[in-house]
Amino acid sequence: RELLPPWLVIVAGLTGIVLLCVSTKDVPVPPLRTKYGIVLDAGPSRTILFIYQWTTIKADNTGVIRECSSCPVRGLGVSNSSDSPQEVGKSLAPCLNWAQKEIPAEQHSQTPLYLGTTTSTKQLNITHPTLSASLLAALTVALKSSPFDFQGAQILSSPEKEAFNWVAVNYVLQNFFKYDWRGQLVPSGKGMAGVLSVQGTSTQLTSKGEEENQVLKEGVRLQLYGQTHSLYTHHCPCHGTEQLRRRLLSTLIR
Repeated sequence: RELLPPWLVIVAGLTGIVLLCVSTKDVPVPPLRTKYGIVLDAGPSRTILFIYQWTTIKADNTGVIRECSSCPVRGLGVSNSSDSPQEVGKSLAPCLNWAQKEIPAEQHSQTPLYLGTTTSTKQLNITHPTLSASLLAALTVALKSSPFDFQGAQILSSPEKEAFNWVAVNYVLQNFFKYDWRGQLVPSGKGMAGVLSVQGTSTQLTSKGEEENQVLKEGVRLQLYGQTHSLYTHHCPCHGTEQLRRRLLSTLIR
């Protein structure tokens, strides 16, 4: 076995002595700033306020969030309060006050606040557009009066709603990214899951579209974690839980 040259050993020893003698100091690393966001999910049966938080760490220019807490709003869904829109605005007050305690006061004005409503309010907008407009107006007044940065209240279209469901499921499954053994974000390398959403009167299957023209016409395109996802939702009417219940009852009666 060959030994190291003496001169190399001497140089290495002198280098070590010099490094030990040089004064060093730690370079301060600024702490990661936590940011917050609020989403009000106004569903057909109830409304829930969700608080999310994230830091400045991003994965391919997309933030990494987590849900930290939630507050169910008392009462039924917003569409069930169409006869008294002012009351539904007042019903949000307890959860908005709770959110002010959960989020640091210095970040209230920088915390975005969104409200999205879906099927029931969409149907109300078709049958009674005046009532639907009054309802959204009352919600807007109530949310604007909060100290948070109100970004709007809107009725989500079916493609938007199903696209958000698709994002949520694949996010939870860590199909967009994962944490390696060092705790750093890396691409997951996994494929994306399709999402089957079973509702009362219909079922929707959302997945990455195969035909680009069809996606551009009827689907949704999202830019997430460095990739473009073109989503298409296939609707299956009369295949919801209500139809299943009726078929079961019909079978039992026969």
